[in-house]
Amino acid sequence: MQLQFLGATGTVTGSKYLLQTESKNVLIDCGLFQGFKQLRLRNWNPLPFNPKDVNAVILTHAHLDHSGYLPLLVKNGFKGTVYCTSGTRDLCEVLLRDSAKLQEEEAEYLNKHSFSKHKPALPLYTLDDAERAIQLLQPVKYYEEIKLGDSFNFHMLPAGHILGAAMVYINNSESSILFTGDMGRPHDLVMKAPVIVKNADYLIVESTYGNRTHDPTDPLDKLGDVINRTIQRGGKVIIPTFAVGRAQSLLYSIHLLKKNNIIPSDLPVYLNSPMAVEATAIFDNHPGEYRLTPEQSEAMCRTAHIISDVEESKKLNLRKDPMIILAGSGMATGGRVVHHLKSFAPDARNTILFSGFQAGGTRGAAMLEGTREIKIHGEYVPIRAEIAVINNLSAHADAGEIIDWLKHFQLAPKKTFITHGEPAAADALRLRIEEQLHWETYVPDYLEKVDLA
Repeated sequence: MQLQFLGATGTVTGSKYLLQTESKNVLIDCGLFQGFKQLRLRNWNPLPFNPKDVNAVILTHAHLDHSGYLPLLVKNGFKGTVYCTSGTRDLCEVLLRDSAKLQEEEAEYLNKHSFSKHKPALPLYTLDDAERAIQLLQPVKYYEEIKLGDSFNFHMLPAGHILGAAMVYINNSESSILFTGDMGRPHDLVMKAPVIVKNADYLIVESTYGNRTHDPTDPLDKLGDVINRTIQRGGKVIIPTFAVGRAQSLLYSIHLLKKNNIIPSDLPVYLNSPMAVEATAIFDNHPGEYRLTPEQSEAMCRTAHIISDVEESKKLNLRKDPMIILAGSGMATGGRVVHHLKSFAPDARNTILFSGFQAGGTRGAAMLEGTREIKIHGEYVPIRAEIAVINNLSAHADAGEIIDWLKHFQLAPKKTFITHGEPAAADALRLRIEEQLHWETYVPDYLEKVDLA
């Protein structure tokens, strides 16, 4: 087998791996690059292979940095099967449509206001491309052995992280390889722990938090503190929210804070993300895949008032009373949250609260680094609001949790490839694995090819 790294090298986005044998070409993940402009421009570059030659795609989960390139792959000729869990299929229907809609709306907005150098500005892909990609999604069950022919088989294992997330274990008559995808945490509030794996000849492991350890304090305590000090000064808490996974964890956390009288029970909470609303509803269709009981899941769904249309979203910007707004997107790269930032970031009474990893080059990363203004829709917006972050709500395992998971292997893999991390994080995890487990590790470069014996 030969493996080529087409993304998630030196960055946490653009996850794509091309696995080739003499008779098969299989793409594991098909994600968009996000963050820095030079990374986003890669989405427009042709792939180093013909999409028509790919036999199948296997998705680890639905987040756009793992699935969002799929409509473009289809646009460029891919017609094979896209394998994923049923949870990933359901979430991809929401995410891919929303991504395409945002692509089209952004192009229309840029053309209307002449903000683009391109005449006209074009979307990366359209809603029609997304619909054709969705038609190719083939759900499979966890642990179900899927035969792709010529002794090339795979099955999917629960990875935690978000609903439907999976590790992909591939084997043929000669070798086996495990892709962790994004690994969940052992004690996540909503999702179950990733399943233990004991053997694989080759391992591709993520390193988003490869150089960090999550704060051991209870994230509910910190969330409650941020909310209370903000409303005491008459401000609003604006939470840029990842629609899948983080939105649900935040809603359940806010429910618990109100239930335990840590924050006022009558404090208005608004979920202003159509995609998060749909994703939250999907949870009810997959009982048993996460920790919440049906009663807890229902309470999570009732926590926030749903903002259904753009006009209602605009009215939130005119309100003067304290409130919590959860709005997409999680790194403040687009969606309705940017309109709230334009209205609320200049007011020092308010708080912009981040609850997850912020990739370099995003507005979220810039605000956490202390920038005093951000560019939105062609104009600069001053940042006077408090900027806060709660990292231990993350759905990614940290360095210690990854090492603890790796210790269950009965034999060391022949080689462990470390991907899906910023350079410092990937190298820190490499060093930690080498020193603590004495495994052979490697941090690949973008577009690099390696032969798997």
